[in-house]
Amino acid sequence: MISDIQAIFERDPAAANIFEVLLYQGLWAIWIHRISHVLYNWRIPILPRLISQIMRLLTMIEIHPGAKIGKKVFIDHGCGVVIGETAVIGDNVTIYQGVTLGGTGKEKGKRHPTIGNNVVIGAGAIILGNITIGDFARVGAAAVVTKPVPSHSTVVGNPSRIVA
Repeated sequence: MISDIQAIFERDPAAANIFEVLLYQGLWAIWIHRISHVLYNWRIPILPRLISQIMRLLTMIEIHPGAKIGKKVFIDHGCGVVIGETAVIGDNVTIYQGVTLGGTGKEKGKRHPTIGNNVVIGAGAIILGNITIGDFARVGAAAVVTKPVPSHSTVVGNPSRIVA
């Protein structure tokens, strides 16, 4: 939990002090998700989903209890963020407002994206399906990504295209 706070201080120049950081909705969404994820893995019925829905009402960030989230993930201005059940997010990932990590509605089983380590996902980006976003990749604001993104690359646009 301390590493989640450290991530905010490392990546948000507006983080002035611990008291402000403890008010960040993204921090609370991550912390409560970690609890609901444990309960989900223990196969406790209903409670993990109920917890995630209450947190969605409080933070406007929806994270399915089944999603796997790494260390030092930072959701900045998280209003409207949606993270699906089979999504996997690596370490040191930054997610801005309005991001969707969703399914296409066509698959069964693993149907949400896998996000590598040290990835930045811009505001309003939509990443759909069982695809991988490689380590150190950048997803531009409002990009619509439906194909894998190689490590160390940048994608923008709708449909997304590699620009760097």
